[in-house]
Amino acid sequence: MTHVNDPAVIDRLMRTKGRWAIVGLSTNEWRSAYEVSLYIRDKMGMDIIPINPRGEDVHGETGYKFLADVPFEKQPIDVVDCFVNSARVGAVVDEAIAVGAKAVWLQLGVIDEEAAARAKAAGLDVVMNACPAQVGWRIGI
Repeated sequence: MTHVNDPAVIDRLMRTKGRWAIVGLSTNEWRSAYEVSLYIRDKMGMDIIPINPRGEDVHGETGYKFLADVPFEKQPIDVVDCFVNSARVGAVVDEAIAVGAKAVWLQLGVIDEEAAARAKAAGLDVVMNACPAQVGWRIGI
């Protein structure tokens, strides 16, 4: 079955203050995660946690290599925002489920129906093939 984003879920995730782990956020300013993460932090008012292969700090925020590395005091993770390609996102979704995240957000062009179904079955909210910065612009955030 094809995933369809629920506008009410998107609105709630966008407007409810929380902690977003940004998977794929690095210091590379040319990647969309770099600017979108600033939007999530500075415009939406969310706490952000950079997740990247080197565990680099980004935007003055402590980075980690894996979601499982995020310390207890930064839990729970409300949204895992996935800036990885579709072929790799299933593993990230599985990791989000394992750490008890509340939602996964797959960025524009990131589509994995099976991973979305696993997340939904585990009780997570799912947004797929959407960008919070674009959605925020449309709804006035």
